[in-house]
Amino acid sequence: MLDCGPDFRQQVFRENIRKIDAVVLSHEHYDHVSGMDDLRPFCTYTEMPVYAYPRVLEKMKIAMPYSFSENPYPGVPVFKVNPVLDKPFFIGDTEVTPVEVLHYKLPVLGVRIGEMAYITDFNSIRQSEIDKLKGLKVLIVDALRREPHLSHNTLGQALDLIRAVKPEQSWLIHMSHDMGLFDEVNPTLPEGVQLAWDGLKIEI
Repeated sequence: MLDCGPDFRQQVFRENIRKIDAVVLSHEHYDHVSGMDDLRPFCTYTEMPVYAYPRVLEKMKIAMPYSFSENPYPGVPVFKVNPVLDKPFFIGDTEVTPVEVLHYKLPVLGVRIGEMAYITDFNSIRQSEIDKLKGLKVLIVDALRREPHLSHNTLGQALDLIRAVKPEQSWLIHMSHDMGLFDEVNPTLPEGVQLAWDGLKIEI
């Protein structure tokens, strides 16, 4: 699972999710981690592997000390922390390639998994990281609004990245109300680019 936001519980019931192999956290901002406590049912018999930058793991230990104590209280979610460095790692047989971007000045973890990449909350990316995205079928990318923002991609910046990477299909995420209405914005986007929506399922 990539990030665990405030509507995680709703998603689990809506999609009838019974098993989660691991959680990858892009960064520590609350809208990306506030559902972590709702992982309790998935931690009943084993620790939940969590992959993130070392900084993010330390922030989680501060936010949820009851889950990281030596003798956790029965029933709390318990995690097996896995610091992510600048090299690929495996979740089971699945290889995950880190793609580092900047959310203003904050490093954020994007990921490439096979022919799909997910990159949220950023407005700066180095060429070395763009090179990791070549040959994608699906790119899921941050696009907050049309006007410039301190720490998020504009629609124009997202489209520039898409043109550089040339994936077969791109989905824009993390839009604010400033982007406009779906039915008005989506038809104006280039071929192969669409606004994502809650409950969207993508087959790769």
